[in-house]
Parts: sequence; structure tokens; C-alpha cells
Amino acid sequence: MDPENIDLNRALKNTLALVLAGGRGSRLMQLTESQSKPAVPFAGKFRIIDFPLSNCINSGIRRIGVATQYKAHTLIQHIQRGWGFFRAELQEFVEIWPAQQQTDEESWYRGTADAVYQNINIISDHNPEYVLILAGDHIYKQDYSRLIMQHVESGADVTVSCIEVPQEDAKGFGVVDADRDGNIVGFLEKPENPPCIPGHPGVSYASMGIYVFNADFLYEQLLRDQELEGSTNDFGNDILPYLVGRCKLMAHRYSDSCVISEGQSEAYWRDVGTLDAYWEANLDLTKVTPSLDLYDTDWPIWTYQVQRPAAKFVFNIDERRGMAVDSLVSAGCVVSGGQVRRSLLFSDVRVNSFAEVEESVILPNCNIGRHARVTKVVMAKNCDIPAGMIIGEDAEKDRRRFYVSKGGVTLVTPDMLAKVDPNDILTDQPQPLPRLIM
Repeated sequence: MDPENIDLNRALKNTLALVLAGGRGSRLMQLTESQSKPAVPFAGKFRIIDFPLSNCINSGIRRIGVATQYKAHTLIQHIQRGWGFFRAELQEFVEIWPAQQQTDEESWYRGTADAVYQNINIISDHNPEYVLILAGDHIYKQDYSRLIMQHVESGADVTVSCIEVPQEDAKGFGVVDADRDGNIVGFLEKPENPPCIPGHPGVSYASMGIYVFNADFLYEQLLRDQELEGSTNDFGNDILPYLVGRCKLMAHRYSDSCVISEGQSEAYWRDVGTLDAYWEANLDLTKVTPSLDLYDTDWPIWTYQVQRPAAKFVFNIDERRGMAVDSLVSAGCVVSGGQVRRSLLFSDVRVNSFAEVEESVILPNCNIGRHARVTKVVMAKNCDIPAGMIIGEDAEKDRRRFYVSKGGVTLVTPDMLAKVDPNDILTDQPQPLPRLIM
């Protein structure tokens, strides 16, 4: 199709985005015991779901469905409170589509394609020309309008957004094999020998779980897949491999649509699906120049948050100075005579006198008691750390009391703290903080 004849605004208005947000995210351990992975807090004030939703708004897509399933109350509440600013009379919306067992089989979502299939009547009622299918559990900034533009220009039936990864790392992904013109000639799930991008030895295309379908073509493929015995009803496992060689299936290079701020070079995309990855992605934001720019006013990340007063730092005595260095400290926090280094504090966290927080991610409404020390910790919301407790310095002791990841990150939750013997805390023997030289 001639690019000069493409009306991008019309294409965006005729696009329906469907965010698949029903995943549990079990590798995040107890952080997802009571909520789905897309609802997990990130970066001090956001939730993971805010990133694909913000990408839609910033890209000009204002018709959005969010398919939910696993323990969705927190996610639904967040979307209702933070994303209710659309105008229905302008045919714009963010609708929540909970799993409702709408098909004859009356099952929960069996796979990504089944999640779309079970909402096929709702989708068709909105009469889109294009359907943009998104994963709701990744951190990234992408201009979907560029993805839609390429899809329309190429005349594709399906376009798959792909990120470039080292060939060795691609073994853990769904890998797209594309020719020099971007036509997909193979789709392999976690292959032992991933194909490389033509002209880029050692680099492979990994599927991001982001697809653009022509709507009528999508309906046909969903109905066909449902009738196949043995199908897992998943886009990556079933539908896309089947379509190779049977339709115009195109790859989209993520670097062509990634939103990158001035001075940055990385096409940022993170799956924060493990505790180590979650800790690392949050801690990266404390760097002088983080890989993800959250201060870009041209591509804001929208969210809902309770209105709290500004963060407060009190006491200016050498042995008892309330301070934070190389850290993000959210609204409602009070650092009262304690020290925070290379850490991220969500809202309403209190760090009491002589306490020390280092290389840690502290979720909302936590209290760090006097003389306590926490290092390389992810702390779930509502934790109350007793005075004098030390976490992150004795791995064996931490494993008895909490959960310690392969990367040495300690996860602390209120339930874990409730089971700690108070006499055990006395053996931590905290030492006074060193005298600060200002």
C-alpha cells in the first residue's frame, strides 16, 4: 500500500487494543499471592499494567479492553480509579473484561488465543478494523502507531513486534525467523539453535507477545484454532506457527517504534517476571542515568495514586541524620534519622532513627524500626520491621526466616515476619551506623 495514501489517524481510530492481564506471575513468589502480575507495583508509584495502557494513550489508541482472570480485584480497582477519564460519547474507553466462561466449554482462559476467543463477541461488537494484542506484564515504552503504520503499509494479515536479543539469550523466548524483507518464515518456541536476523550474526528476533491482526482474519483464525484437537489455544504455540507460509506474516523491529529519550540508546524492554529481575529493574531507576526514562514529559506514564504529602527527611545530627542518596523516595515517606542508599521507597514508608536501608525495594506502608538494617531486599507492602532486625547480611539466617532468590535478593512479607521468633531478632546484634562526614 502506498504510504502517502494511508490515513494513520483513521487506522488508529479503527484499532482496538486488547491487553492480556490475567497472568499470575508465580515466579514473583509471594508478591502475587493476592494479585496478578500486571497489578504489581513498580517504580515507586506505578503498576506494571500502567505501561501498556500509557503506551496506548500516547500512541493515539483510545479503545482498550483489559482481559483479567487471576485474583483480579486489585487490578480492576486500579483501572477503575486511574483510567476512568475517557469519553464514551467519543467512542473511547478502557473496559475491563473479566474471565466470564462465555463459551460452551465454560472454562477459564486456557491460553492467550483462548483469552481473545472468549471475548470475540465483545470485540466484534466494537467493529474494529485492526486488533492490537498486548501483554499486560512487561515494562517498556513503545509507540504503537509506528507498529500499526508498518502493518498497514505492508498489507500484512498479521504483524509481530520483535525485540533483538543475543542469540544465546533467545533460547528462552519464542523466536521469529524472518527474511531480509521482514517476512516471517519460521516461528520457534524456545529453540536450541535460534536463527539469526539476516545481516546480524549472533542476534535473533524474540517475540514480544505483541501482535497486530486484521480483525476479520483474527476471527477466522480463532475459530479455526478452537476446532483443532490438542491445541493449547495460544498465539505463540499454535496460531502463529500455523500461519507461517499461509498468509502475509510480518516482523516489526521493536527499535523502530521504541520510545527512546535524548541521550539514551537502549531499546528498553523488561520482563520483570522473577524476583531478581523485578529488583534489578527497580534499582536501575536509582542510577544517575537509568535505562528507563520516567521523566520524559513527551511520553508520560499515567497511573492512579492516593494523594499524600511530600516526602520528609528529619534530624540533622551526625549519628542520626535523615537522608537518602542515589534513591527514589515517594510521597508520604518519612525518613526520620535513618539512612537510605541506592534504594526505592514506595509511598508511606517510614525509616526510623539509626536504621539503614541499602539496595532495597520497599513497597507501600512499610515501617523500618530503629537500628534495623535491610540490604538487597524486596519488601512487600505493610511490613513492620522490628527494631534491631538485620536482613540481607546472613544468607543462611535469611533463608530460615524469609525467601532468598538465586540472585541473593531477600523477599520479606508480613506473613513471614509474623513467624519470626522475637528471640531470634535479639541475635542480630546491630551495630551503630558509622559517623557521617558531610
